[in-house]
Amino acid sequence: MNISSIVIRCTPEHYDTVKSWCEESGICEYHFGEQSSGKIIVTIEAEDVNEEIARIMEIQRAPHVISAEMMMTYQEDLDAAIKELDAAPDVPDLLERCTEEEIDPSTVVYHGDLKKKL
Repeated sequence: MNISSIVIRCTPEHYDTVKSWCEESGICEYHFGEQSSGKIIVTIEAEDVNEEIARIMEIQRAPHVISAEMMMTYQEDLDAAIKELDAAPDVPDLLERCTEEEIDPSTVVYHGDLKKKL
């Protein structure tokens, strides 16, 4: 699950229209706004990054929206990936084996991920 905060900009004269759209759209949840500056703060929830991007793009295409930009995001999958990286050894096994002369380093073909080469 991804949860993100979005700052929407509109003109002050279209503030009420954009605010109503946010509240009724089912795409986002309205939290706060200031008519004089034309700023509205909403959050979106999505199952994955693709859905999150689709929701932001839909907000950006809404009538009278000048811009809609993500300010903060929380991704459960990202936290799991960070924990996995933190638990991984600092030096991949393949490099350890190269330094211990089990593998000739000149035979290693790098494709962006040494952990999956052997």
